[in-house]
Amino acid sequence: MMSTTVTTDQFMQAIMDTLYMVGMSLFVGSLIGIPIGILLVVTRPGGVLESKILYTIINPVINVVRSLPFIILLVAIIPFTRLIVQTSIGTSAAIVPLIIYIAPYIGRLVENSLLEVNPGILEAAEAMGATPFQVVWYFLLPEAVGSLVLSLTTATIGLIGATAMAGTVGGGGVGDLAIVYGYQRFDTVVVVATVIILIIFVQGIQSLGNTLARKIRRY
Repeated sequence: MMSTTVTTDQFMQAIMDTLYMVGMSLFVGSLIGIPIGILLVVTRPGGVLESKILYTIINPVINVVRSLPFIILLVAIIPFTRLIVQTSIGTSAAIVPLIIYIAPYIGRLVENSLLEVNPGILEAAEAMGATPFQVVWYFLLPEAVGSLVLSLTTATIGLIGATAMAGTVGGGGVGDLAIVYGYQRFDTVVVVATVIILIIFVQGIQSLGNTLARKIRRY
């Protein structure tokens, strides 16, 4: 009952593929999502750069993308994925929908983190004559760093779950291993091993995020 056809090398390759997908998607998604979150905060009604037009455009777009379950988004943008990376299978192909999925999610998380900052701090900054850029860079972001770390931690964990779903369409990683060998070939050992790997990933990332946020908030 404990035998499996999957080798240790295959497990290690699946883990590396998952880390690659999560790392690349998180990096690019953050480069897109963090500015989106900042834009949502500064252009909202009452923001330091209030812009009804810009906010009205960005906010619904984020809501539309976030309303799509990842597995549906993954399939829906296959033509776009092929256009970008010339294929719809494999880890590189999976990164495209992962970025589109996580960027708006990070944007919304960043928005929530920045809105937690005490409004009195921003009012004091404006009273001192700070420009909108200075308000964001020297007051808003530093005050929200601890919360932003937890937000990115949450986003990373969400990405891990999404990479597992990407395995249903040949996206690679531990999800692909679980589908191809665990589900389709009825290999219980692979399924159990995949579950354990994902739990270790999530617990490790959450613990690291909590520790970093706690240390940041002490200073």
